[in-house]
Amino acid sequence: METSLYTQNVVACIWDFDKTLIPGFMQQPLFNRYGIDEKRFWEEVNALPNSYAERGLTVSPDTIYLNHLLSYVRGGALKGLTNAVLEDLGKELVFNLGLPKFFKSLQKLVTLKPEYKKHDIQLEHYVISTGLAAMIRGSKIAPYVEDIYGCEFIEDPFPPHFLKQQDLGLHSDREVSQIGVVVDNTIKTRYIFEINKGCNKNPEINVNSNIRHSDRRVPFRNMIYIADGPSDIPVFSVVKNNGGKTFAVYDMDSQDEFAQNDRLLQNGRIHAYGPTNFEETSNTGMWLKMHVCAICDQIVEEREIALTRKVGKPPRHIHKDEKVPEAPQLQQETLFEEKGDKRARNFPIQFEQ
Repeated sequence: METSLYTQNVVACIWDFDKTLIPGFMQQPLFNRYGIDEKRFWEEVNALPNSYAERGLTVSPDTIYLNHLLSYVRGGALKGLTNAVLEDLGKELVFNLGLPKFFKSLQKLVTLKPEYKKHDIQLEHYVISTGLAAMIRGSKIAPYVEDIYGCEFIEDPFPPHFLKQQDLGLHSDREVSQIGVVVDNTIKTRYIFEINKGCNKNPEINVNSNIRHSDRRVPFRNMIYIADGPSDIPVFSVVKNNGGKTFAVYDMDSQDEFAQNDRLLQNGRIHAYGPTNFEETSNTGMWLKMHVCAICDQIVEEREIALTRKVGKPPRHIHKDEKVPEAPQLQQETLFEEKGDKRARNFPIQFEQ
């Protein structure tokens, strides 16, 4: 008899980081500590794609800033930069209103109703960012997050022919010198599928593994993706088109960001949008709490229906004049069937859905 890999009782809130959880970009404390002009740095980064194109080279606009940071390290402006320094700088990050308390409140929310406890519903927070994972790990949001996906630096790369050498110790005190992981706005979709299939919990499951929807750890319908705007359209599309919820946030002082989010709503990219205020009584806080509860209610309903189908009623005595009810006809279709969207397969990252 076939059994499901997972009970699918996990709700996943998946968060962008910069301008979603924090007001600006996470590199600001780094620039402050080393006395680097933040505005000039980003002007240089924005000019790099065209500057390289003039030399016949193509670079990624989303992640070329990583190379530029390493250029600053080699040039001495970021002398002594290590992953430990980045984690320490993460402590200086200031979060938007209501955070990180709101993360804990959402996790508590799924324990309040007896039926949620009965089915052992859990809520997990994930961060997927084009920023620096080390800084997020050092921030005060980290204790509430199940997994962090972001860009990584290597401090002490292995030399050529390292397999033939003995006693290759790592030196964590050396400066960052290579890029270990690159996350851009399209690669983010890969991590959505890793969460969906449970790769982060079971290393034997590859993101390209062919897994039935009923066997996936976190169905898309159990996901809410929260981010700040157009750069997150690939993830908005994957989550929304597969039955999950999508929510965009904007800076309350920015009319342009408000209008930008409204266009995303009008174009069908998101379900709703609100300010970067995560206090429980804010519009954003109430919307997220409402939809977390709606997902929990859906999980309860699905599991109760499954229980009714699989556990028959016990036999009982039938009175002489009582009619025996006819056996109900089982429906052919599966309730709550997930409906994929072929458009999600058009992204350049190859992985099985």
